[in-house]
Amino acid sequence: MNDFAPGSTGDVLHRFNQAFLDHTPEVLPALIADRCRIERIQATAEGEWIEGGAACRALWQAQAADRGGQFRLEGTTVLGDVGLVFWTYAHGPGLSQHSRGLNVMRVQNGQVVEGRGYAKKA
Repeated sequence: MNDFAPGSTGDVLHRFNQAFLDHTPEVLPALIADRCRIERIQATAEGEWIEGGAACRALWQAQAADRGGQFRLEGTTVLGDVGLVFWTYAHGPGLSQHSRGLNVMRVQNGQVVEGRGYAKKA
């Protein structure tokens, strides 16, 4: 439950983020559009894109299910149909095993249609 209007960018991103925090990938398919595309975090300078809802769902569901690491949400800013999601990810106890990042997400008709990820490591 959140304070955003159902289907709004804030609502969709709140539920999307919660799936990663709670390791509940089963909620993601309803939040990801068939025409979704993702720019990978570890892309080349020209970008590396994953195209299509099935491919996007598979990637994000695998990440949300992975209990080998833990996301922590730093904050979300909603700007119309775009959301900025700031996060940290720890895949071990040492600082060298932590990353901080930003996802730029676009939501239309109650679903994520685009995600661009950017990260830096300690």
